[in-house]
Amino acid sequence: MIFSETGIKGSYVADLKKIEDSRGFFGRAFCTTEFSELGITSDIKQANLSYTSKKGTIRGMHFQKHPYEEMKAIRCIRGSIFDVVLDLRPESETFKRWFGIKLSAENYKMLIIPEGCAHGFQTLENDIEVFYLVSKEFSPSHDAGVRFDDPAFQIHWPLKVSEISDKDKSFKDFPL
Repeated sequence: MIFSETGIKGSYVADLKKIEDSRGFFGRAFCTTEFSELGITSDIKQANLSYTSKKGTIRGMHFQKHPYEEMKAIRCIRGSIFDVVLDLRPESETFKRWFGIKLSAENYKMLIIPEGCAHGFQTLENDIEVFYLVSKEFSPSHDAGVRFDDPAFQIHWPLKVSEISDKDKSFKDFPL
């Protein structure tokens, strides 16, 4: 894999290092050694799949509270999304900053979300699927989030929002 820093401490974009021939290509999609060398948690506890039918839908911004902070490694495997990492770690030099990138089935990019950061995405077309690896099992009692349009962060979503869950709309303003 080829890792690039995002500007959010501990967050990376991983591109496939393709080995190509007449049949197509091969590339490593995940490697504990490569993750560990960068200080990224590589202890995977869950693999999740998300399907969204409608373009412009936002899912997020989600995170889990202590002690269930989780690393996520996100890939869009059908269609395309605008994927966002938001730093919620008060001790971080990138606290309250965000980074967004287009992930698609065509570009094979993966966004790595470190522990203590929120994650969300907006669908850029209909019928998308997102696959992600997670370092902790989901804990409903530690589930949390911040609002996608919270003025404390000023995330610039590329499309008008077509759908968002009541839960995701109900998150309170982040304390300034």
